[in-house]
Amino acid sequence: MHAASSLPAPAIPVIRDAIYPRDRFMRLPEVISTCGLSRSTIYELISREQFPSQISLGGKNVAWLASEIDSWMQARIAQRAGGAA
Repeated sequence: MHAASSLPAPAIPVIRDAIYPRDRFMRLPEVISTCGLSRSTIYELISREQFPSQISLGGKNVAWLASEIDSWMQARIAQRAGGAA
């Protein structure tokens, strides 16, 4: 028998973010509902690089990362709290 101490320890997965240990995709209707912006406003802000870009899922399907939408919303809240317009 081999001693258990001679085996390497199993790798422990690193959690990238405590809030989103496993990120997920959000489709446009959910993004609209979550952030309260219209479709046209979302795409306008994306073109000005002021909103997270969508990710292609293949074909004509796109989605956004929930963590990026949440971070965008938290930044807007921080701006308000900091007095920035």
